Amino acid sequence: MTQLLTLYKAINWQSIVDIAVVAVIIYQLLMLIKGTRAVQLIKGLFVLLVVSVLAKQIELTTLSWMLDKVWTMLLVALPVVFQPELRRALEQLGRGKFITMHSASTGPEEYKKLIEELVRCTQILSQSRIGALIVIEKQTGIQEFVDTGIKIDGVVSSEFLVNIFIPKSPLHDGAIIIRGDRVAAAGCFLPLTQDNRLQKDLGTRHRAALGLSEVSDALIIIVSEETGVISTAKNSQLTRFLDEKGLRDLLKNEILVEKASGYNPFRRGNHA
Repeated sequence: MTQLLTLYKAINWQSIVDIAVVAVIIYQLLMLIKGTRAVQLIKGLFVLLVVSVLAKQIELTTLSWMLDKVWTMLLVALPVVFQPELRRALEQLGRGKFITMHSASTGPEEYKKLIEELVRCTQILSQSRIGALIVIEKQTGIQEFVDTGIKIDGVVSSEFLVNIFIPKSPLHDGAIIIRGDRVAAAGCFLPLTQDNRLQKDLGTRHRAALGLSEVSDALIIIVSEETGVISTAKNSQLTRFLDEKGLRDLLKNEILVEKASGYNPFRRGNHA
């Protein structure tokens, strides 16, 4: 009780301001990494930290020695690994946009509408033989790829998406990235897969879709310009020749069922 009273007396307005500022900074840093793959890296570091502590507590000498060496290497590697996030933080700080507001998550009704708009859009594109690349962001943030395109923050509608991919339009060659129920950006550049086993008749869109699926858990929809075939890519796997029902069922399973199970608290909202 005496210690509590001593601590209470030691608290002044400077301490309160100090705690509040630190809390805001930590919150904004968490919001900053929510849109990137850094979340998964931090999870891995946390697991590594827990294992290191346990190894020392139960005196696993060899394991502790190995983990100490790993942490030494990570001190050098972490600035390189988190380079995109560090650059974004400094850029936002320089623009005076470090403190930002973050919206609430999207509800089931919005996702149902999103699915129907995507299905309608892909059917139109397929019948017209218009190539398209549509990325649906999931748990792994892909903000670095959003930054390569033109920021839009627009409501998803089949008419809007079709107009983006019309040949010779300014953004038709790149990918659009959907975050929540909104188009975050269009004309985005995606990494190409280096898998040599990919069929030779598949073009750049399919290679870009597989490339992104190798570094994130995003679901990517591809419409072939040559054949009109609708495909999806996820977890380095390509699913081809989807009809309207097949695509709708896949999207419901990937979006509605997964959203209903709940997402990680680090997940970014609609259009942060």
